Amino acid sequence: MALEKPYANIPGTTIFDADQSRKGYWLNQFCMSLMKAENREKFKADERGYLDQWPMTEDQKQAVLARDLNRCIALGGNIYFLAKIGATDGKSFQQMAGSMTGMSEEAYRDMMIGGGRPATWIGKEEKK
Repeated sequence: MALEKPYANIPGTTIFDADQSRKGYWLNQFCMSLMKAENREKFKADERGYLDQWPMTEDQKQAVLARDLNRCIALGGNIYFLAKIGATDGKSFQQMAGSMTGMSEEAYRDMMIGGGRPATWIGKEEKK
């Protein structure tokens, strides 16, 4: 019996749950490998070759190569692990988050200082 996931339809949100964890296991393991300097050097020298050492899906590899972090999350990536890619590229977490929202680093920072985005609950069932 499948578990009910009342959180599954929050617009614009991917919840990192057990299913996402299983889906992204190797993607996240790759990211964690970047904590070692020698692995960061290998990855920077030959990104595709380094990725091919991991049993990730082709979609996951392409998302990493494109630095499409939103796609990585949809494919099971956890933002705290994905941050290792940004660090390898010399990017701050703020720069990464800005790129994920389509905003500049400065616009993202200003939005967060101003209280962040308002919560919207699109698709709530209307009472009849």
